[in-house]
Amino acid sequence: MRRGAVALLGQRARRRWLHLIVGGALFMPFWMVGSVVVGALLGAEGLFTGDLSVLLGASAVGLPLVAVAALFPLARPMSAAAARALCGVPAELLAEGPARGRAAAARTAGWYVLHLGAGSLVSGATLALPPFAAAVAALPFSPALRTSEWGRFWGLDRDGRVWAALPAGLLMLLALAAAAAGTGALLARAAPRLLGPGPADRLAAAERRAAAAESRNRLARELHDSVGHALSAVTLQAGAARRVLDGGDAADLAFVREALTAIEETTRRTVGELDWVLGVLRQDEDAGAGAGPGPGLDALEALVRGAGPTAALTVSGDLSPVPEALSRAAYRIVQEGLTNAARHAGGEPVTVRLDARTEELEITVENPLPARPPVVRPRGGRGLRGAAERARLLGGTAEAGPADGLWRLAVRIPR
Repeated sequence: MRRGAVALLGQRARRRWLHLIVGGALFMPFWMVGSVVVGALLGAEGLFTGDLSVLLGASAVGLPLVAVAALFPLARPMSAAAARALCGVPAELLAEGPARGRAAAARTAGWYVLHLGAGSLVSGATLALPPFAAAVAALPFSPALRTSEWGRFWGLDRDGRVWAALPAGLLMLLALAAAAAGTGALLARAAPRLLGPGPADRLAAAERRAAAAESRNRLARELHDSVGHALSAVTLQAGAARRVLDGGDAADLAFVREALTAIEETTRRTVGELDWVLGVLRQDEDAGAGAGPGPGLDALEALVRGAGPTAALTVSGDLSPVPEALSRAAYRIVQEGLTNAARHAGGEPVTVRLDARTEELEITVENPLPARPPVVRPRGGRGLRGAAERARLLGGTAEAGPADGLWRLAVRIPR
């Protein structure tokens, strides 16, 4: 009993009933246009005539107009939103955005006709049946109603039949609730088929997922480059300063001071970059607006200086005309080269050269090969691979490996 009451009058059933009433309200303008057309053809007088042929003809004219209106781009998003909110259809079963292709447009038109057509019937019954049922149920308690023309028409003016009017009125209301619940369930079942994603929608969703994955990979590279370089540079500078302090030579205190300054600059710069990346991950507009798109070649001198006194920078040509995207990529490539040198050849001199005198930006990071082979990481490093990916994305090339007794990272990127 309780389950039946919930099925007919529960929250889900009431929402679906409201969804049908909304469909009926949306159908009214189309029905009015149809009634004008049919009334003019049949010579009927008045818009709201009681002629059944005019009423049915108006619906017959209005439904094709509904199908045409469903071809507008906003029809499917609005219908999907209503089905999700009022019919309880899961969002993953419904398509996003306007219909793509003829098949999707036809399915949207079918849904729109079904929703508005069924909604008009349920809305009409909702408006007309409750007053009628209430009047029927009130017959046993109103002698005036029993003796009226309406009461005599239904044969309820006799005392033996009058009490049958009460359950008859209640059954009418129950039938209305059942019809609304059944129609709402039918629409909820049809929504995934008619408003669900088609092949074009699935392709668009796959492209969005690929773009999101690429964005996450890009942010992961940013974190790897900035934080990895900072930790390597700070470790190298702190180790050098500790060794100098252990030696106890007061003349080398200037070196310690320089190392601590480099640590301070590196950590401050990296914290700013980390704030920017985390701001993008949080999709925080306020954080993203003030953080900027990341460092470029204008911050290259500070980057090399933070790598320690053994790192040297040489620039040939003017870097100011370098495009912004290339500037950021070049900064990250140099950062990865310095990080790689700090990890595998700590303490060795590192030379960074940039040549912007030709149509290509040439980046070279060199350091002597260490006396002992570098420790191989179990899963391999991602930094040089990330530098090569950055170069390829901009149409360039990247090579890394031993050459002439040096470890060399050489990158060429068109400007």
